[in-house]
Amino acid sequence: MQESLIQLKGVNTVISGYAGGDTEHPTYDEIQTQRTGHAEAVQVYYDPAVISYEQLLTAFFLAHNPTELNRQGPDIGSEYRSIAFYRNEKELKSISKVMKAITDKGYYTAPIVTDMQAFSVFYPAESHHQDYYERNSWEPYVRNVCKPKVLHVRKELPQLIKPDYLK
Repeated sequence: MQESLIQLKGVNTVISGYAGGDTEHPTYDEIQTQRTGHAEAVQVYYDPAVISYEQLLTAFFLAHNPTELNRQGPDIGSEYRSIAFYRNEKELKSISKVMKAITDKGYYTAPIVTDMQAFSVFYPAESHHQDYYERNSWEPYVRNVCKPKVLHVRKELPQLIKPDYLK
C-alpha cells in the first residue's frame, strides 16, 4: 500500500504500521498472532491543496482488494483485513461515498467488505517494513503481489501520479 500511495501527487510521506487494535506498540510478530486486534495500515501525510481525501480513498480502494475478508491475496488473517480509518463524520461520509462510487463503477464483482473504524492510534512498523517495495523490488512477492497493485493505481488514476513514477 505504501508504494501505491507515495506515487500520488500531493502525498509527501507514507508510513507503514499497525492500527485498529488494543495492544500498545505492537510488533509485526505480535500482530501475526491475531491477538492484538491491529491491522497492517499506513499513515499518509499529504497536501489537501494538491490531492483530496476522496482521491486518496479512491487510490486506497484500487490499491488492494476490498472484497476479501481478513486477507489480501496470499496473506490471510485479520491483520490483513481491509480497513479505512476516519477522524471525523465528514471523513466517514467520504469513505462511504467512495465505496459506493467504486461499487457503481464495477471495479469489483464481489461486495466491498472494508471495515470503517474511528481512528485512535497508529504505531509505525519496524524500520525494515518501511519502503519495503522500493528496497525489495527483486523479491518474487513484491514483483508478483505488490507491483500489480501499484501499476493498477497508475493505470486507473494517471492524472494523480507524480511524473517521475510514470517513466
